Amino acid sequence: MEVAHACPTRIGRLMLQRLWKFRGGIHPPGRKELSLSRPLETARLPARLILPVAQHIGAPAEPTVQPGDSVLKGQIIARASGSISAPIHAPTSGRVVEIALHPVPHPSGLNATCIVIEPDGAETWISPRHPIDDFTRLTPKELRQHIRDAGIVGLGGAAFPTFIKLNPGEGKVVETLIINGAECEPYITSDDMLMRHYASQVLQGLLIMRHALQAGRCVIGIEDNKPEAFHSMKAAVEAAGDPQISVVRLPTRYPTGGERQLIKVLTGKEVPSGKRPLEIGVVCHNLSTARAVYNAIALAEPLISRIITVTGEGVAEPRNLEVLFGTPVSDLIAQCGGYREDVTRLILGGPMMGFALHSDAIPVVKAANCVLAARRDELASGNPVLPCIRCGRCSKACPAHLLPQQMYWHSRAKDFDRVQDHNLFECIECGCCSYVCPSNIPLVQYFRFAKNEIWAQEREQHFMEESRRRHDAKQERIDRDKREKEERMRIIKEAALAKKREEAQKAPAGVHSAAPQGNVAQGAPSAESRLRITELEKRRSGTAPPDHEAPAPPDEESS
Repeated sequence: MEVAHACPTRIGRLMLQRLWKFRGGIHPPGRKELSLSRPLETARLPARLILPVAQHIGAPAEPTVQPGDSVLKGQIIARASGSISAPIHAPTSGRVVEIALHPVPHPSGLNATCIVIEPDGAETWISPRHPIDDFTRLTPKELRQHIRDAGIVGLGGAAFPTFIKLNPGEGKVVETLIINGAECEPYITSDDMLMRHYASQVLQGLLIMRHALQAGRCVIGIEDNKPEAFHSMKAAVEAAGDPQISVVRLPTRYPTGGERQLIKVLTGKEVPSGKRPLEIGVVCHNLSTARAVYNAIALAEPLISRIITVTGEGVAEPRNLEVLFGTPVSDLIAQCGGYREDVTRLILGGPMMGFALHSDAIPVVKAANCVLAARRDELASGNPVLPCIRCGRCSKACPAHLLPQQMYWHSRAKDFDRVQDHNLFECIECGCCSYVCPSNIPLVQYFRFAKNEIWAQEREQHFMEESRRRHDAKQERIDRDKREKEERMRIIKEAALAKKREEAQKAPAGVHSAAPQGNVAQGAPSAESRLRITELEKRRSGTAPPDHEAPAPPDEESS
């Protein structure tokens, strides 16, 4: 563990906060001034909203509407389909015109099932809605259910269902709730703008989450390149007068906004490899998630929009917009004055962790926080990739204590067992290694490739195991049916033979019955045999009593 560095920072009269440093990290140009020079606006209503049913980690939501249905703003149009899932709500009122495959935000340009809504312009909300004035009257479980029903997921990029992260589990104690306002990625200013305009809502969302977690102290971490946002949040916290909540100014360094890195900076604790922050008594949420929680509880509004930064030298008028999910990227670019000349790359997300879009017809989703239109010389791209010279810069820059050069060789060779031995899944894909590489090797792309291949192999293995399990169950069912059929036939044959013997015994002296011809099972079974057959059928259907409770067969005279 790295030795702590004493960096005292006084936040008003609230506390004296000590900060620590994390390993690695870089200082890329911020370029945040591009989008902060214009005020926050509401994005215009598009002609169509394209809503993927998978906007979160976990099982995709299942559509609850059909083409031709009318929907209201805030109405559930796709329900959560599993324990890790989230519903999708209509961002506005209108009509469902299509449920089909459409291009969605993905590094590989994949298509996925989307619900397409044609807005009617009325913005008619679903009713009734039930805002909650005093959230403290609700139990943590009730709060989590409201948050789940609102479709809230982590808005810092992971898109993990928030209600799960707000459930520490039996016996777990949350000592510290951290609200991540670092926003360390270059160009992106959506959280900065959120704190400037909605600091009180962020604070109320923090209080709701603290109640759901039954947490102790709360810390809001903000990088020192956001002075207006810092003072806005500080004023809101001081007005609340809660000594358990503090606002902390952080040194600007990428990737301070990474969950594990922020926890290290604020608490000095390191999350063990393969463990969750909850294991050390810490839970971390994004600022935008806190505001979404406030909207869900205090306003009874599901998650249908967020602030998105539209920036880059390729945009005529960069700015931040409050955007409805499902809005095509092209509509946002148009509202920001359109493209400038010489635009070569369109990126969803920032330059470090974002990915290139193949088309601006792709819709924005819950995890989207930035659209970056870059000109030819704006970002380092297109430079020739050279062989690795084993300089070690990537290892020094890695904040996760990994060996990117070794992971690169194994990923390139498709040696996925070896790359996992080097803790591939500890990589947060921050891009520090790619940024410092003198050979211009796209290291993060190799790591994403390796992860996707491993996940694909695991899915295939799971499918094969499920297929084998279903085959074995089917074969067992066939064998059981065969055994039961043979048992029934045996009982019938025994009954027929018993009947023939009985008839032979009752025949007059000197008269002999003819020997049975053909199938001996032609005779009717006795009452005892019928009872045994009935018991077999009940046992097969699962309704038969245990063997030791089975009734005794009736006497021969009663039959």
